[in-house]
Amino acid sequence: MSGTVYLVGAGPGAPDLLTLRAARLLERADIVFYDALVHPDTLGLAARAEKIAVGKRCGRHSTAQRFINKRLVDAAQKHAVVVRLKGGDPLLFGRAQEEIDELDAAGIRFEVVPGITAALAASAAVGRSMTRRGLSRNVAFVTPRTGAGEQNHDWAQAVLAADTCAIYMGVGQAAAIAATLLARGASSDLPLVIIENASLPDERRLPARLADLPLVAAGGIAGPAIILIGEVYAQVSATPAAAVPERSRAA
Repeated sequence: MSGTVYLVGAGPGAPDLLTLRAARLLERADIVFYDALVHPDTLGLAARAEKIAVGKRCGRHSTAQRFINKRLVDAAQKHAVVVRLKGGDPLLFGRAQEEIDELDAAGIRFEVVPGITAALAASAAVGRSMTRRGLSRNVAFVTPRTGAGEQNHDWAQAVLAADTCAIYMGVGQAAAIAATLLARGASSDLPLVIIENASLPDERRLPARLADLPLVAAGGIAGPAIILIGEVYAQVSATPAAAVPERSRAA
């Protein structure tokens, strides 16, 4: 047997933001390899499937990417419908290309099913368009993170060149991000907002200015979070403490 591997975007968190195509594939799946941040109710759609956790979280034990690649190839030789379920969109900071290349080299059929990425859900949460006539005509998605053995990259150049920017996997490096951008000419008053647990009941929004980013980022953020930067976020208000329920999702 040679099945098909579907690289499926699980969206930003909320199960009802999953696409119809993704939901139908989960219902048909024989086996699902899923990321750490996939909501349990999303995974529950794969009622008949074997489910294998292969998630990665910063600072925690993670499944090696080469092992995931091999498992996908092996699974496709035994099952008709193999789902690789990734948080957000598979093609944005999801290491999907490494899996695609491995499947292609092995002659395995694959299909990519897009999902809603965290930046879009986060900007929707604060009611601000990432683009706005006369104010923001371009958007950059960046991460300051580099993997083991990778060369450093000039993420700051992309941030400084964009009208609006989403920084993925950056909260843990907030101090370095702020220092780098300020040293390269960014205004200390540049508006930003940190969104934690975008699209989920315990979502929080923490607005700030660039100079205050390290202090705000240190304020007890436990869930997945994204930093949105740009003048479009100048009027965002913080989530009132009373509006944030007790955390219902493990960090």
